[in-house]
Amino acid sequence: MISHSLALHPIGVVVDVVIEELRFKAYVVVSEPDINLVADFVPREQFDADGDLHVTAVADSSEAHSQIEDLAFNMNQGDAAVFLCADQAAYEAALEALAAA
Repeated sequence: MISHSLALHPIGVVVDVVIEELRFKAYVVVSEPDINLVADFVPREQFDADGDLHVTAVADSSEAHSQIEDLAFNMNQGDAAVFLCADQAAYEAALEALAAA
């Protein structure tokens, strides 16, 4: 797997991720698990793109790796993922899991 940071956001980071044949953009942020907040940090062009936008909440750092695997399993080329991390520990675990997935 390959991942690298594309942009920093005040509450997170945008990461380009490659897992085997799947390439996707991941928005990893510290945020309440509220889907209505996604539009606050995901740019309009992402919503207008052809792929789907997958959103999941990472409530605990121990859940990060399994949630990334589960989400990636259901993704297609051109999709993007949003990880709403409950706290700094969950955020760091999600970034670590994306780097190791």
